[in-house]
Amino acid sequence: MLEHDRPVTRAWVLHPDLKSDPTRRAAEPALEEAVSLAAALPDLEVVGSDVVRLPKVHPGTLFGKGKIDELKAVFAGVEIELVLIDGPVTPVQQRNLEKAWGVKLLDRTGLILEIFSDRARTSEGVLQVEMAALSYQRTRLVRAWTHLERQRGGLGFVGGPGETQIEADRRAIDEQLGRLRKQLAKVVKTRELHRASRAKVPFPIVALVGYTNAGKSTLFNRLTGAEVLAKDMLFATLDPTMRKILLPSGDEVIMSDTVGFISDLPTELVAAFRATLEEVLDADLILHVRDISHAQTDEQAEDVENILQSLGIAEEAPLIEVWNKIDQLPPEAKDGCLTKANRRDDLFAISAVTGEGIDPLLDAVVAALKDPRSEELLALDFSDGRKRAWLFDAGVVTDDLQTEQGHNMTVFWTALQKERFRRL
Repeated sequence: MLEHDRPVTRAWVLHPDLKSDPTRRAAEPALEEAVSLAAALPDLEVVGSDVVRLPKVHPGTLFGKGKIDELKAVFAGVEIELVLIDGPVTPVQQRNLEKAWGVKLLDRTGLILEIFSDRARTSEGVLQVEMAALSYQRTRLVRAWTHLERQRGGLGFVGGPGETQIEADRRAIDEQLGRLRKQLAKVVKTRELHRASRAKVPFPIVALVGYTNAGKSTLFNRLTGAEVLAKDMLFATLDPTMRKILLPSGDEVIMSDTVGFISDLPTELVAAFRATLEEVLDADLILHVRDISHAQTDEQAEDVENILQSLGIAEEAPLIEVWNKIDQLPPEAKDGCLTKANRRDDLFAISAVTGEGIDPLLDAVVAALKDPRSEELLALDFSDGRKRAWLFDAGVVTDDLQTEQGHNMTVFWTALQKERFRRL
């Protein structure tokens, strides 16, 4: 079935604003982000959305009876088929709300799983998402994906509804998880070979990271000429895309575009998310792209920095902050951004759409990758032809003296190049 022929599910988004929650976020921006998440799925039409103020959580139903009845009337009036709740919902709450409203229901984790399944492209990304979905599904007493499964394959791994199916479903899930783990082990071995082959490439890796929808893919396309999906939606890119580009200095680098970060990433998705950041773990330079026009840009930046630290990346690679979308700012705010950027060496204000500020950013990338160099003498056997070729490709050889044992080579290289050579 062609994508435009798919049935569209009418959805409503709710953000529960729990007053007692210590991690409570600003309600309106949180709802706006949840609606953007829902819009990332092509099969959903978001008909409406609401913030629901919650003095306390009702254990069996999440919301109070009055609010449930009020929402039931709203949903019936506009023929809602799916309710998306921007937060965790227990299996019991899900079952009771579905019964009360006569609709299907997804919580935040279920929605992000749907998006991940729709976007995943690489073998590992697909497997990690399937495993995350199965692990999450195993804890549920209802089938969260049935409403989308019939439309596009989705993640509907288990059989028909009904309490009598639960044990059979759990056994089927466990068996499928076992099969996926075996497949994943093979994929990880293959990926390690790919990483080893990348170590042979003398070019440094520059990774674009940032909160989802910050404009990374648009910047990636401008820098590389690649036609990566660049839409105004959350999670437009899931698996990293890599391209070689030529910098103004004549140096070549590998540019990597990555999945957007997001706050409150469900724990079931951490492994799947980390699998999409494989290239970032090897990055020699990180460009943290921010949507400086967004009302929550500071909070988004903090989320990204926390994730980088949790992955152990922040301390290892140098980082340049890129304030994107200055074309969307009013003149006074734009001037303020440019003034701040001019005062710092590690901050650049740009527009990936218009190209403003790109040239100074590329000059900074060149400078950041020009580490101090040192001279060193290497003795290579005749059997080390691959290593010798790598050194010449990297342009670090200043002298090559052939002896009876092999080659005495003088190299002038950076610490980064030395480490790459050591990995060969």
